[in-house]
Amino acid sequence: MKKKIVVYIARENGEIDWLESVEGEGDNGYEAFYQTCDAVVMGKATYDHVLKLISDFPYHDKKCYVFSRSSQGKDQYVEFVNESVASFLNNLNQDTKKIWLVGGADILADFLTAKRVDEFIISVIPVLLGAGIPLFKRGIPEINLKLTDMKQYGQIAQLYYEKE
Repeated sequence: MKKKIVVYIARENGEIDWLESVEGEGDNGYEAFYQTCDAVVMGKATYDHVLKLISDFPYHDKKCYVFSRSSQGKDQYVEFVNESVASFLNNLNQDTKKIWLVGGADILADFLTAKRVDEFIISVIPVLLGAGIPLFKRGIPEINLKLTDMKQYGQIAQLYYEKE
């Protein structure tokens, strides 16, 4: 019987305060990565949490989409999406090539189930949370990955994977 390891991205209450205790280097490669992205996609719970955490919306210079079952239209920062992943991607501007999925096991599961995730950049933070919000939701399809790169920023290890 296979044993599964659960990777948590936040505490059970959604807090990510533990990230501040980690020794990295500079911005840990964030700005260089962010500049390669054409758009940002997240779920509504992540969006609401981002708005609570910081006063200045961090993705104002990118096209930002939020998948939601209840909110519609647009607000000052984002456009709400009420359609399937496949439909959304088919209707997306052709110039949008690289999309960053920002947090949330639900939105990641939707994109994985639709087979629309090509690469993963996973930062390993040296803090083991005993419980919390998982990165990967139960029931996602099995996907074989190929390690393409590794970078170290202080105590943070970034692993780069592509779908095989």
